[in-house]
Amino acid sequence: MTDLVQKLSDTTQFIRSHCSLKPRVGMILGSGLGNFVDSIVPEWSCEYSQIPHFKTTSVEGHTGRLILGKIGDVPVAALQGRLHLYEGYNAQEVVFPTRTLAMLGIQVLLVTNAAGGLNKKMTPGDFMVITDHINLMGDNPLKGKNLEQLGPRFPDMTEAYDRSLANLISSCAKGNKLNVWQGVYVGLPGPTYETPAEVRYLQSIGGDAVGMSTVPEVIAANHLGVRVCGVSCITNLAAGLSSGKLSHNEVTTTAKFVEQKFKHLVTQLIGEINAHLDKAPAKR
Repeated sequence: MTDLVQKLSDTTQFIRSHCSLKPRVGMILGSGLGNFVDSIVPEWSCEYSQIPHFKTTSVEGHTGRLILGKIGDVPVAALQGRLHLYEGYNAQEVVFPTRTLAMLGIQVLLVTNAAGGLNKKMTPGDFMVITDHINLMGDNPLKGKNLEQLGPRFPDMTEAYDRSLANLISSCAKGNKLNVWQGVYVGLPGPTYETPAEVRYLQSIGGDAVGMSTVPEVIAANHLGVRVCGVSCITNLAAGLSSGKLSHNEVTTTAKFVEQKFKHLVTQLIGEINAHLDKAPAKR
């Protein structure tokens, strides 16, 4: 057994020794969106620092806690906060929590993030359903020797974000009268925000929103055969598209502003995903 597989086994056994719940849907809650966990009826929660082989978060808006519980009748696992390359972690460390959720049995991973809008028509507080991504992080969590226990050497990414689930999110958002877009997320390593020239480049290659996360976890989940869907909260317009300068405070403030809308959307969405899974099998 390889070192990584052994670590995943250790972590999974630790979690299962404290909670027998088998989550059906996993969630990664991005910057300023972590308070959604208040909507979960918890069965067990634990700080990342107490979970074997998990790294700790260091960014405001990322609490760093795993919660197992239920939303309605749906068993879920939520990562309240994520790790980032810019914190000094490598890609495999960033996706270790995602792989742990897969080992616990999730069939769908819902990724969320705060992102900068590349479309001038977007308004801070809008939502964007992620339909695809562009990896400009200069890294990949599958780099190195492939572990066949986790997935194939060259996983297909034609539908990295499940189309049927993306349409489901859009339908739920429109039903709640939210301003919602569909688009391509561009992942950069950070931690600096983009320059106006870089923003123009990202627009020219087909980007609709930009951020510093999400892409590694989505790659790892697809490698493991987990269906993925994603939502970006557009917290600001990217550099050069508005008159002001960018700050993390703007990101967290906007996320806080739409918190109740986000909670309502995701709560409804979890039920819809669960019903969808009863009709459509998981990838693996």
